[in-house]
Amino acid sequence: MNIAIRTIAACALIASAGAVFSHESNMPPQNVLQLSASGSVEVQQDLLVLTLGTSRDGKEAGAVQSQLRQALETALQEARRSAEPGKMDVRTGQFSLYPRHGKNGEIVGWQGRVEVVLEGLDFARITATAARMSTMAIAQTGFGLSKAERSRVERQAQSQAIENFKGQASALAQAFGFAGYSLREVVVNSSDSAPGPRPRMMAMEAKFGGADAPVPVEAGKSTVEVTVSGSVQMR
Repeated sequence: MNIAIRTIAACALIASAGAVFSHESNMPPQNVLQLSASGSVEVQQDLLVLTLGTSRDGKEAGAVQSQLRQALETALQEARRSAEPGKMDVRTGQFSLYPRHGKNGEIVGWQGRVEVVLEGLDFARITATAARMSTMAIAQTGFGLSKAERSRVERQAQSQAIENFKGQASALAQAFGFAGYSLREVVVNSSDSAPGPRPRMMAMEAKFGGADAPVPVEAGKSTVEVTVSGSVQMR
């Protein structure tokens, strides 16, 4: 009988300790501070993206497709002469063919479009090549950051964001009467902003107005921003 009583008492003690542990583990963390900080770096865009294209139309789909293919092959042949990895990369863009319908919904003809994209760090090489691609006209001009430049600038912005985060955490912890803090969790995000592509018609008019002369281009700037957010335990 005494053994049974002692066993029941021991089980009750264990259950009580487990309940206390469960209650403590479910308690929300105390003196935890949520905050975020950012760092940004403005840099000159070093990547040029030129999209060239041409359209064809006719009564027969096969004839239109053949004309588009010929224009594409001629343009690619010219572009590949000056291609060099990193300085000017060449790739095909849109290749579409779709019907034109009459008033009664019948197919009265076909339209198609084909594009070639020149992209790289050598602006002069790209614009000069585009000027020689006689079967296509510039449809769009875009600028951006190369992978190497983006990585370099992101590291700078990230260092700023981390230092700002640490500074805010220290200042706020002291303002609340604590000596310091310890890091609980952190999330790092990056983004960049830049002006959009140049208007299509302006770019096309620039090419046609200058015969075969290279179209003048001027890159803008991009702002790379890194945000560090998370929580710290004030101590």
